Amino acid sequence: MRFGTLFASVVSIPFLFAAAAPAGSETIGGLTIGSIINVLGIGIVQDVNVITTLETFTTNQVEVNFDAKNPLPFELTIDRVVSSAGLNDTVYATFDHTFSTPFIVKPSGTANSGTFGNVSLPQGVEGSLSIIPVGVLDLSKTDVFVRAATINGKLGFPLQIDGLKQSSVPTTYTLDLS
Repeated sequence: MRFGTLFASVVSIPFLFAAAAPAGSETIGGLTIGSIINVLGIGIVQDVNVITTLETFTTNQVEVNFDAKNPLPFELTIDRVVSSAGLNDTVYATFDHTFSTPFIVKPSGTANSGTFGNVSLPQGVEGSLSIIPVGVLDLSKTDVFVRAATINGKLGFPLQIDGLKQSSVPTTYTLDLS
């Protein structure tokens, strides 16, 4: 058996147990799905793109899009993400975004979230400039509302994956003055 197939099968087990569990019971042996994913070091976010606009300088909000990866052998559909990101234990960006059109991440694939706004900069624009040259962000707490085993984004088992953490996510910054 190939290692990739074995790995995907093992990683799928927590999702399948959680999907089969009654609503509200998203723990396995006292561990949340997010804790299991963190321990396995899977990481769902491949990269982040931050877009600064002219409005950012008055609103302290940026636009963001990210690429999500799915190491599992079944489709995931992402409906909502709540996240805090930063560097060196300082939170530089927060958002709570429900996708008007949920995005689908095919089995063993990646998909882009599409660009969305209302990403707050708790440190303000000036306080956030110092992290740009570093080129990475740490996701300090991310909650993802997904539907597992969807078929072209339809149906599936709703799961709330709480407390995801991921370090050193490659991040690009773009200044859009149009």
